[in-house]
Amino acid sequence: MHLKIALLGGDGIGPEVLEQAVKSLRSVGETYGHTFTFTKASVGADAMKADGNPLPEKTLKICRDSDAILFGAIGALEYDNDPNARVRPEQGLLKLRKELGLFANIRPVKVFHHFIPGSP
Repeated sequence: MHLKIALLGGDGIGPEVLEQAVKSLRSVGETYGHTFTFTKASVGADAMKADGNPLPEKTLKICRDSDAILFGAIGALEYDNDPNARVRPEQGLLKLRKELGLFANIRPVKVFHHFIPGSP
């Protein structure tokens, strides 16, 4: 299997987390004979610093041309307490979801059976 994967590191610890995810995927590829093409793109505060747009068209095109998107994190302290900010990093993620028709933020979980009775 070969997959094209867009890498959107985003802000804060996002790029570091993504780096580890890529290492994991490379290991999966070596073990099971899969190949991946990774393409980095800018989003969030990182993108805003470069051109004022939290989701540049170039990033959106890379995402559309990919089989999957790995997204790190979004948001930056300098935008958190500025109610006058016209553009915020989070708008990049919201636009990405809207443009690609995404609605779910899936995160893997592990259920510990002895906690099930006390869990919703």
